[in-house]
Amino acid sequence: MNTQHYKALVAKLPLLKAEIGKVIIGQEEAIDEVIITLLAGGHCLLEGVPGLAKTLLVSTLAKTLSMSFKRIQFTPDLMPGDIVGTEVLEEDHETGKKFFQFNRGPIFANVVLADEINRTPPKTQAALLEAMQEGKVTYAGTDHPLPRPFLIIATQNPIEQAGTYPLPEAQLDRFLLYIRLGYPSEQEELAVLRATTGIDKPVLNTILTDNEVLDLQTLTRQVFISDELLTYVNKLVRSSRPADSPVAFVKQWCDWGAGPRAGQALILCAKARAVLNGRFSVIPDDTRTLAYPVLRHRIALNFRADSEGITTDKVIGEIIRESGDKR
Repeated sequence: MNTQHYKALVAKLPLLKAEIGKVIIGQEEAIDEVIITLLAGGHCLLEGVPGLAKTLLVSTLAKTLSMSFKRIQFTPDLMPGDIVGTEVLEEDHETGKKFFQFNRGPIFANVVLADEINRTPPKTQAALLEAMQEGKVTYAGTDHPLPRPFLIIATQNPIEQAGTYPLPEAQLDRFLLYIRLGYPSEQEELAVLRATTGIDKPVLNTILTDNEVLDLQTLTRQVFISDELLTYVNKLVRSSRPADSPVAFVKQWCDWGAGPRAGQALILCAKARAVLNGRFSVIPDDTRTLAYPVLRHRIALNFRADSEGITTDKVIGEIIRESGDKR
């Protein structure tokens, strides 16, 4: 693939953001982070109170991509087979021979919306683990590969709300980014009210095909990052671990920190942010900005921190400050 093809693909990314912006007013940081997840070839978790357009953001993204899309509504009675699929007994009408046929579940799509994932018990949540990590589903000893590209975007309400089940740490770690959506500004909310209470509906155009997304994911991995920034990322991640962290704030408020997967995620996401901004090398601001959504679900606070209102974002801010903010 030549340089001109790469540049043509990167030039489509502002168009992708513009299409999403026809429907999603504000939330620019969240939109960027969802696109970064797509470019990096990972999965992301969107958290926010009801009514912040989490589901709408995902469905809008899917409409701008020429790829298959499925939505799974997670409920307390959802079973693993409702996600990955089940085997059913079939009969060959010519021979009369009976056999088991695997019927694929909704996870067999390029873009999968796991809506309100924390409203289903951990057993069902765990059905996503192999798919997220390996890109395949194993049923009755047979591997069933998932389509490529493959992107799971899960939404969840804050765990303090009634009827929610906290996601296990192993599953949280599979998410490349943990994106938090906040309330819109006064002007943004006014624009939402104006745009959504009339009869006009925006028409969305398809911007990227599945092969173009795969090419962009290849490009993302080819983006340059200096040894200095690699060392900085490694330092950030290692500083989140209380046992050997030089940051006193971490030792005081954390039970455990991020593993090596966090460093891999931060580097890939920094490269994806560079591509999204039309650059072919990572700058320090890429790593600093993305440290929050990469690390916030990979750091466990202790009981004292919870009682004192200390947040993981506060811990990450202290880590960045003491590690030397390379802006």
